[in-house]
Amino acid sequence: MVAAARAFVGTPYRHQASTPGAGCDCLGLLRGVWRTLYGAEPMVVPPYRADRRDPGNASALKDAAERFLLPVEGPPAAGQVVLFSLGSDAPRHCAILVSPTRFIHAQERLGVVEANLTEGWGRRIWGRFAFPPVSSATSDH
Repeated sequence: MVAAARAFVGTPYRHQASTPGAGCDCLGLLRGVWRTLYGAEPMVVPPYRADRRDPGNASALKDAAERFLLPVEGPPAAGQVVLFSLGSDAPRHCAILVSPTRFIHAQERLGVVEANLTEGWGRRIWGRFAFPPVSSATSDH
């Protein structure tokens, strides 16, 4: 997971894209890593607004994480998916941990970067998830 996520570092930010080197947003990073690990994506992602303030899709990120990923407890670890709430109850941003204190995410104007999991980011963590084992992800979805 970490190597697949690091392949995106330096990719420009592009809303709804998911291609390393060409462009992606935060969800696109997860989609691209998923394709690296499992081949096809588990579902077609419906269009969504860049500002993620569409009330009709407020729970879409949470719902997809709960459907396709495995919730984790305990200490943060490399390879985990982190969902962040950004001023709302529902998560609106996602990233992949590369260590307990660093993560990779796509951010407007910055593109895909590796960053420190600062106290500010830590306060925004909504939940952490693991990618499923390769055999179950390809056979169940």
